[in-house]
Amino acid sequence: MTIISHTEHYKNSDGSIVGLGSTVTEINHLLEIFDMVIHVAMLHDSVPPPSALPYLSDKITFVALPAVGGTSINDKMAIVFKAPHILNTIRKAVEETDYFQFRAPTGIGVYVIPYLIFLSKKKGWFKYAGNWKQQNATMAYSFQRWLLKQQKRTVTINGMWNDQPKQCKTFENPCLTKDEIELGKQTIANKIFQFPLQFCFVGRLEAAKGLDLIIEAIQSLEPEELLKIGTIHLVGEGKRITEYKKKIKDINLPFEFHGFLSRIEVHDIYRKSHAIILPSASEGFPKVIAEAMNYGCVPIVSNVSSIGHYIKDNKNGFLIETLNAEGVVKVLRYFLNLHQTEYFNLVNLDNKELAKFSYAFYNQRIKDEILLSD
Repeated sequence: MTIISHTEHYKNSDGSIVGLGSTVTEINHLLEIFDMVIHVAMLHDSVPPPSALPYLSDKITFVALPAVGGTSINDKMAIVFKAPHILNTIRKAVEETDYFQFRAPTGIGVYVIPYLIFLSKKKGWFKYAGNWKQQNATMAYSFQRWLLKQQKRTVTINGMWNDQPKQCKTFENPCLTKDEIELGKQTIANKIFQFPLQFCFVGRLEAAKGLDLIIEAIQSLEPEELLKIGTIHLVGEGKRITEYKKKIKDINLPFEFHGFLSRIEVHDIYRKSHAIILPSASEGFPKVIAEAMNYGCVPIVSNVSSIGHYIKDNKNGFLIETLNAEGVVKVLRYFLNLHQTEYFNLVNLDNKELAKFSYAFYNQRIKDEILLSD
């Protein structure tokens, strides 16, 4: 199998390759159904973050693409100028395997998707990891989504939509092992709901992911409400991190910056937190929501894209219907006034939906609904 993506990879000082932890872990598990995997993805010339992980088998081969993409005109032009090299690299890798998977949306998708649709005879499918119903998507992303609707190969998407084409199949993004699911059950059984409560945010530290709203909402709480909050753990990095740190220090709010953490360390944050706050403006279905829920972290999340298909308000989490500081404050106040029994009703539901985010379930669906259906 050949996977083509924009996943960030890095070279360690010893020459070994590591990549974005969530994607690398998913690919490691794909060896349960594929004899070998070639991953064609972007190699960055920078120090790898702690969240980057190595591949666990020599049956997985990494093939480097130049790290292209960005918001500037020069960034966008690089995507075009390097297209011949990128397409040639992808062509060679695809020819070596029986199947391909292309992960969209991404900048190079504007020409890789047409290449795979019209010029490759290999079996394969597309994984659209973004918001399938995004209203104000960029022209490049809208074009990729339109192309995927017109062609016949399987497209796996987030969410369940009445008007999705027949080749578009609802697939959950895997993020949990069997052992982690078992550890999650034990964690919830031993969790204590008492004030002050612990919260977390996991993702890029930026306005689009909702961090500005969180800060503004916490700042709006009454002193007696703030006493009910122990720490809000911020996991991730962003260009504005210095600005955020200064602002939070000036207004003396209970935030702790952790930067990038390893997978195990992030899961440790979930285990000690009571809720995860993600008031993001646009998402597919973030893996961190399912990961956090596994450890008894109640999701306080925006009702965008497919998030509301899995998070049911006041059943297994809370949906922020109005995406502004007042909307976040409203849900936070409700959560801070929960009784212990109400909290455990939220986290102890017989939630079979969570099992859908396991690697085993994902692999079985690939076998049954993609490989065997070709």
